[in-house]
Amino acid sequence: MSSDYRLLKRLLDVAIASFALVLLAPVLLVIAAAIVLDNPGPVFYVHQRVGQFGRPFPFFKFRTMVVGADRIGYEIDGAADRRITRIGRFLRRWHLDELPQLLNVLRGEMSIVGPRPTLQYQVDVYTPEQRRRLLVPPGLTGLAQVSGLNSLTWPEKIRIDVEYVEKASLRLDLEIMLRTFGVLAKGENTYGHGWESSKEKKTHDA
Repeated sequence: MSSDYRLLKRLLDVAIASFALVLLAPVLLVIAAAIVLDNPGPVFYVHQRVGQFGRPFPFFKFRTMVVGADRIGYEIDGAADRRITRIGRFLRRWHLDELPQLLNVLRGEMSIVGPRPTLQYQVDVYTPEQRRRLLVPPGLTGLAQVSGLNSLTWPEKIRIDVEYVEKASLRLDLEIMLRTFGVLAKGENTYGHGWESSKEKKTHDA
């Protein structure tokens, strides 16, 4: 991965994240107000994730669960999960809960495109080959997210992430961004359920 590519990618990240935050500011304020009105408590959920080179960082999301959700326990049927608030269901359906990660992009902890950030216990069992997915910053969206993530097994997802690391380019990044819009327009889950463990679901935004 060339230094020119890394520089251009960072400049593009900052430009897109800054523009999006300014453009979406009214929407973000409405979402924040709706979260508090629906279930009083924090607007944001912050959880530690693993970033580039294995470095931990605070991962931002809009809160979509009731306060104290960690004490309620995980229910398999997400549609009936009583931990999720009414506004939370809407935010998850259209991935609006992920918008605060634009702040992670501005802070340099994430990129617009890259493997999705993961949890430490998952990284702890990576093989040397799988650890290569940590060579680039994690992203808001990635190659696995536009490659039929719901039908992928965990090893397949990691393999696709490593494939992205090997082929990373501005052209591929732009292609993934465009494909992401298509996936989101259909309301599809770009973050997957099939590969996500119950431990990760339990800590989603409790």
